[in-house]
Amino acid sequence: MCNDPRVPEDWDYTLQFPRDPLAPRIARRILRLILEEHGVHDLADTAELLASELVTNTYAHSDGPASMNVRRSDKRVRVSVCDTNPQLPYLTTDWAGDADAERGRGIGLLDVIADSWGGCAIGDELFGVGGKTVWFELGEGWRDA
Repeated sequence: MCNDPRVPEDWDYTLQFPRDPLAPRIARRILRLILEEHGVHDLADTAELLASELVTNTYAHSDGPASMNVRRSDKRVRVSVCDTNPQLPYLTTDWAGDADAERGRGIGLLDVIADSWGGCAIGDELFGVGGKTVWFELGEGWRDA
């Protein structure tokens, strides 16, 4: 954790981005920067992988803008990704069984790696067209190095 007493322990950042093929890379880099600047190094790789899956889905399955929120509260980091497609992703029963599958692994990764995850469809408030939010949480120190 950051030792500077001026930096709050709990924080909240939001990134908004257009439907752009660069969005997953930009989201990964900004997420890593946020976590590293706040001294949450142990979660950076995992959070970056999971956020990349969610942001990639916004580009692949939505035709509008999206946003990513990164929040730390009570020694937990929550990453939420919102987009304009109201259809929630789902966990397939055999997501890991097909080694050649090019789709459907992101939610499986969330299910296996994240401490918790979920999603909800939202009304017309988001960008005026409705959509969904999918999120995951990771607890600090959740994995010993």
